[in-house]
Amino acid sequence: MTVGIYYHEQKVPEKEVKALEALLSAAGAFVRAFSVAEEIADVDRLVVLGGDGAMLRAARRASEIGIPIVGVNYGTIGFLTEFERGEEALAAALVLDENCGRTERTMLEADLCGTVRHCLNEVAFMRRIAPGIKDGVIRIAVEIDGLPAGEFTADGLILATPTGSTAYSLSAGGSILTPECGAFLLTPVNAFSLRSRPIVLSDRSALTFSFPDGAIAHADGEFLGELGFGGAVTVKKSLRHATFLAKEKQDFFRHLTEKIN
Repeated sequence: MTVGIYYHEQKVPEKEVKALEALLSAAGAFVRAFSVAEEIADVDRLVVLGGDGAMLRAARRASEIGIPIVGVNYGTIGFLTEFERGEEALAAALVLDENCGRTERTMLEADLCGTVRHCLNEVAFMRRIAPGIKDGVIRIAVEIDGLPAGEFTADGLILATPTGSTAYSLSAGGSILTPECGAFLLTPVNAFSLRSRPIVLSDRSALTFSFPDGAIAHADGEFLGELGFGGAVTVKKSLRHATFLAKEKQDFFRHLTEKIN
């Protein structure tokens, strides 16, 4: 088995990476280390050393080449990681276990004028901030499967997967979707018409968001593009999915409570 290690250079000391390499090598695995997510290739499984940002970058690449991942938290909360710093030996044992549990996580595909991005957490649209722009909100027209579904005014809009719903809904006081839930969560940010209440949508729906006043689009926290006046983005369930290795059948809410506390 060839195991990859993807690590956040600013957060993970080199000696920690070397120590994990040694553990995996001693167990008979071939090991490759990466600090750039786009370079991950030719591995059977991937251990991620970092926070949730590193996990999102790794998941995007791993979903593209079809490999499962497991994370060791070197960040703050680590919603997406299975282990905490200091548990690298446990992560090594899990990644080498051919019979360990797996969790399949839904992803989104966003198409902005031909620029396509697959993301695990969310697609977010926020108001443009620039000299000469006086209005502090944006108008957003929504179509679901080609049919008008309303227009509202807000500071922004977040379409989250079940994975992404955890952090965003906790901060907004909204709903949380479990990872296996077949739905997406649409949450207006400080909306006037919808009072910031999230909307649960089927993951079979294709959504088109139009912005008469323009907007900024982000995918998994990274800049996707700027929409001009009248621009539009189509978002739907991705054909890809992210596979997470798990030490046991997850009790999602117990795991969540442990992370929060």
